[in-house]
Amino acid sequence: MRESQSEDVTNVAWEGDSLEVVRSFPRPVRQELGLDIRRLQQGKKPQDSRPMKSVGQGVFELRQRDSKGWYRLIYLTKVGDTLYMLHAFTKQSAKTSRNDLAIASNRLKNVRARIAEDKKNARKKN
Repeated sequence: MRESQSEDVTNVAWEGDSLEVVRSFPRPVRQELGLDIRRLQQGKKPQDSRPMKSVGQGVFELRQRDSKGWYRLIYLTKVGDTLYMLHAFTKQSAKTSRNDLAIASNRLKNVRARIAEDKKNARKKN
């Protein structure tokens, strides 16, 4: 997991290889996804997003498209002061593959386990 912090209160945590995958997207797609992430950090609604209930509660995907394909970034809404970017990929068909859903679900499970462990450790310290 990598974190980047801006002047806003909300941090962004990149799970797995999601940051590397986004960096491989075409520049205009990266720019639009970056603007959407900034909107989320500011508590605003992104341009093109939809819930991903098949992955879990509070999970959404940012969507971008160009002449070569469909680009997706699945994220967990803000928990505490952090947005969690779970999985990025290029779609080959209209339906999201089971593999991509499984990757996002596993990363969500790991994030929630870390959050629970952090809360538990914080309670022990107090």
